Amino acid sequence: MGIQFLEAAPERVVGRMPVAGNTQPYGLLHGGASAVLAETLGSVGAALHAGSGRIAVGIELNATHHRSATSGWVTGVATRVHGGRTLATYEIEITDEQGRRVCTSRLTCMLRDR
Repeated sequence: MGIQFLEAAPERVVGRMPVAGNTQPYGLLHGGASAVLAETLGSVGAALHAGSGRIAVGIELNATHHRSATSGWVTGVATRVHGGRTLATYEIEITDEQGRRVCTSRLTCMLRDR
């Protein structure tokens, strides 16, 4: 997938992914690739929130695809919207290099003892 992390903290995780190599047959960024980026960023945030000795397991992901991307990189920003003892939820905004929103996702992870 080629995901690169730019920032990682329990409250916010930022990463980017190339469009090249992550396209569907029409040359557009695959919606599943956007979902992978979203779940990766949100899961990292949830794991950081959970802390040592605990794990984060994704239990729900949704994605709305707003526009296509055909080249360059997309950047995802996962922002924690809920951080409890057993659940963590992140909103993930994915944008293209012009700052246009490509996808909006929400991920909820269950937090468990390792």
